[in-house]
Amino acid sequence: MTSTFTSYSLIARDLQRSETVLRRQPMIQRESEYYLAKIGSVKTVDAFVSDRRLLTFAMSAFGLQDMAYAKAFIRKVLNEGQDAQDAFVNRLADKRYLEFAKTFDFKNYGAATTAFDSVQKGVVDKYVRQSLETQAGSDNEGVRLALYFQRNAAKLTSVTEILADRALNEVVKTALRLPDVFSLVNIDKQIQTLESRIDLADFKNPAKLNQFLKRFTTLWDVDNGAPTGSSGGVASLFGQTGQAGVSDALMASLAKIRTRV
Repeated sequence: MTSTFTSYSLIARDLQRSETVLRRQPMIQRESEYYLAKIGSVKTVDAFVSDRRLLTFAMSAFGLQDMAYAKAFIRKVLNEGQDAQDAFVNRLADKRYLEFAKTFDFKNYGAATTAFDSVQKGVVDKYVRQSLETQAGSDNEGVRLALYFQRNAAKLTSVTEILADRALNEVVKTALRLPDVFSLVNIDKQIQTLESRIDLADFKNPAKLNQFLKRFTTLWDVDNGAPTGSSGGVASLFGQTGQAGVSDALMASLAKIRTRV
């Protein structure tokens, strides 16, 4: 059986190849082609929001597909933009909306917004990466979390960003063996604890980041047991079959690991 770390590494060690294989999947290819064919002709926020298929693709690229139905919400995000300190998007805890608003910056660029490469090829690239994480985690959530952390960790500037992001928080709490009740502790204490346990600069170092994710995935398997069944999320990316999981013989002492980055 394959550990979560091995499944994660199979994808992460050659992301370009992994994404290339994924781009060939009919659904992803079809939706990407539709987006690229249509987005350049969109000149206003209303036109963008009115095309549900286009909007869903774009929001999926930022992991926000569950909110694609909330057209009034998205209009407010995009119409106000992100420059003003009190802009709606700057008051949202989820920073993915800020990234979305910066990319689709109709407030500053108007009709020219969709001509930028970051809005065309850049959004398609993000969509493929999001799809990669979703498919890889279809049978093992730990793989998806590891890939998500690997993508975002180097950009972190404060531990508060970890606390505000459910996925990042899950990875860090698992790796540091912090109990679920940690989230109920006073926020200042949470910040103090994370700042004393991790150095964000380490996440900019590929070797140290990999070490941290190896710790997370090992402890994920300890906490969640050996995944069973077909590893469709990972194997399907490479035309492979097999099983995902870890041996039941993992030493019980791993559950007592207390480590620092």
